[in-house]
Amino acid sequence: MTVDDEIRKNYNPSKLIQDTGVKGGNDSEETLPELPVILDMEADEIAPAQQVQSNTQTTTPPTKIVTGGNIKIRKGTSFNVVNTAKISDWQRKGTTVKFKTNSAIVKKKYTIPAGTVFTGEIIESHQPQITCNGGLVVIRIRSMLYKGQTIPVNAYVTRADDKKIFLNNIKGDRTYLKTMWKKGNWGRTLFGRMLNLTVNLGGDGATLLLSPFPFAYGTICLGVNTLISPITAFFSKGGHVSIPAGSVFRIKLLDEAYIN
Repeated sequence: MTVDDEIRKNYNPSKLIQDTGVKGGNDSEETLPELPVILDMEADEIAPAQQVQSNTQTTTPPTKIVTGGNIKIRKGTSFNVVNTAKISDWQRKGTTVKFKTNSAIVKKKYTIPAGTVFTGEIIESHQPQITCNGGLVVIRIRSMLYKGQTIPVNAYVTRADDKKIFLNNIKGDRTYLKTMWKKGNWGRTLFGRMLNLTVNLGGDGATLLLSPFPFAYGTICLGVNTLISPITAFFSKGGHVSIPAGSVFRIKLLDEAYIN
């Protein structure tokens, strides 16, 4: 379209046909086709589209992350916090968890205000397993919201539900011994009944000869039940991890953190 427009401005199409030596019939009289009509769009027609586009744009204020500061929080510093939501082994790896300080933490060079939020994530989790192994939740603290600034931190949990834990592993109860004892209840109960029956039979001369049989039966059942209870307990599962919101935790820094 642009090339045709330039030809019409600078050359005579009929003269070009004659110069090329094309003759005969109506072919010498042919002219180039008319240009399509291009309508000029008024500013009023463009404005609504621009207005719709501008209305769809939203601005999100960037999170201010502070990676350095004048005040250093030493490695190994601990903070007492509480969880803001329930924590359990039903939560998957990657789930965000949050804690906050219930009271101000006053140090010599700085003060952590009450309500300061620590954010972390679950880096490992599983539900109770066989061999009476309990559930597991492992949490790593990633950041601290301090006076409107997000401070990167690297911390782990040393107390959960106000109980000391080791290697950052929040574990459910391992119930092997408890389960093995429960599995042996049947043999102990039966032996007690057979023993009572033996005593009752031995108290009467007519049944005295029968008294050893219940005792022998109870003894055999008790022995068999005692032998198999460790095996049956092996295939049982341990306890779940379930910590309600507002429970006391203690977190400890693995690296230094810096605040202003």
